[in-house]
Amino acid sequence: MKDQAHKLRELVKGKNNSQPKQKQKKQSDIARTYTVTSGKGGVGKTNFTVNLALALQSEDKNIAIIDADLGMANIDVILGLTPQYNLGHVISGKREIMEIVAEGPGGLNIIPGVSGIESLANLSEYQLQNLIAGWEVLENEFDIILIDTGAGISKKVVNFILAADEAIVLCTPEPTAITDAYGVIKVISNNQKDAKINLVINQIESSKEGNRVSKRIIEVAKEFLDIELDILGSIPKDKSVTQAVKKQNPFLLEFPDCEASIAIKDIRNKILDIQIEEKEKTKGIKGFFKSLVNLSR
Repeated sequence: MKDQAHKLRELVKGKNNSQPKQKQKKQSDIARTYTVTSGKGGVGKTNFTVNLALALQSEDKNIAIIDADLGMANIDVILGLTPQYNLGHVISGKREIMEIVAEGPGGLNIIPGVSGIESLANLSEYQLQNLIAGWEVLENEFDIILIDTGAGISKKVVNFILAADEAIVLCTPEPTAITDAYGVIKVISNNQKDAKINLVINQIESSKEGNRVSKRIIEVAKEFLDIELDILGSIPKDKSVTQAVKKQNPFLLEFPDCEASIAIKDIRNKILDIQIEEKEKTKGIKGFFKSLVNLSR
């Protein structure tokens, strides 16, 4: 598979040598951003994000993940990586954005964002403009960017959700997970009534259980928040997932035909279908960061 991180570095090298600029994409073709979040930890959010990214990438899409879980960043654990640089190095001016892109299994692109994001509100206007401008190459290179946030409803997490084009809320059938997922959905709705919110139920025992939980959350959200949720699908409990985590390899690569992998591919297909309908409303990664900065102030 092509080394995407290397390609990005070559792009910036060419840019620095005053070569012709890369042709800009149309607004409808720039990277679409999805924030993946949950009401509580332990529901498989990061594992879901990684495997969804790989599933999307297999459809000839250029995908990147921003690790924005400020408290418990663990993409490196899931993938067995030790990133040398992160977004903090870009903000400080020590590295260009293309230089911090790390390559994971299957050629997956990871943008470590653990440190530095917390200080967005304190950056000077000059630093902010440099940071936002630095995403231009990524915006034109990638089709979809998944942002893996922390769990819960802290201001930092909510800001990431509101800044993205869409939110994917992950929960399990456990009563506390359902309650906390509803809490996240409520906060999103209260802050941005027209936010596009997608729901995924993880670790279900049966399709009947997945439908029951989905229906319950949809009905409550409609009755008390007056919003419509999009259901992307459900993922069954699968021992293959646990085995893959122990091997620090995504289950989609380790066990491509297991039940969880099939479910992830179904969710991927639905996202791609929806994306065709929503492509004209994409903010892009620069729009995401501009929104994030404004929300952080």
